[in-house]
Amino acid sequence: MKTETFIRRSRIEAPAAEVYAWHALPGALERLTPPGERVIVIEKTGGIERGARVVLQFGRWPFRRRWVAEHQDFEEGKYFSDVQVSGPFAHWKHTHTFEPDGPSACFLEDRVEYALPFGFLGRWVAGWYVRRKLAKLFEYRHEVTAREAV
Repeated sequence: MKTETFIRRSRIEAPAAEVYAWHALPGALERLTPPGERVIVIEKTGGIERGARVVLQFGRWPFRRRWVAEHQDFEEGKYFSDVQVSGPFAHWKHTHTFEPDGPSACFLEDRVEYALPFGFLGRWVAGWYVRRKLAKLFEYRHEVTAREAV
């Protein structure tokens, strides 16, 4: 399985601990979902700590799918990660890192390691689409974080 890596890194004018805490707030995931995306949180247990779980429904009928993700690793104030338990990817691990840049700012980095289903064929057919979709998604998420987490 060939994995791809997507990274989005932005400087946020807020301390790393505050930006991390904002991500842990109830409703943060919903606020990080771009308008027009058809994503519904079906079930959520826990926050962003190890073992927390979220079930999403996305897409339009008749192509609706479920995505189950589980939070795996975390160090409070520094990073957390989630992995796909089931969903559209052959592999998905998303690590959110909050790196201090002095006392009143930080770098937010989203690193996604993923593999598309169907190997070479999946990459050839949908690779460009997924890269473009991730770029737009995380551009939006970083804009929201910069605006709301300060």
